[in-house]
Amino acid sequence: MAKEPASPDSRTPSPPFGYSRTCPYDRDKQVEIVAEFHAHRIRPARIAYRVGIDIAFIEALIAGEEEPERFPALVAHYRRQRYRDRLRASEAQRGTARYERQQRAAREFEEETGL
Repeated sequence: MAKEPASPDSRTPSPPFGYSRTCPYDRDKQVEIVAEFHAHRIRPARIAYRVGIDIAFIEALIAGEEEPERFPALVAHYRRQRYRDRLRASEAQRGTARYERQQRAAREFEEETGL
């Protein structure tokens, strides 16, 4: 019996579009991770690629179809945290650069939260 020739390409097959690994986190942790990434303006496809969370689940969370009360509250929490971190980071600067960085952080926070 003739043996099939080995494939010249020894690489593993590509994962499906949007995924780089399987997700090791439970559903609650996935919601928290997506909220944090979304608050930092990371695109859904990138979240799925980096963490391995199902992209359909990510898009459903963002659209409000899944966890409609909890997810927006988590996003708001992470946006406030990001704003505080950006203000704290601006303290390393002095003068006009510090003022401009604080103003930019405040303006972006207001745009994101709709205040």
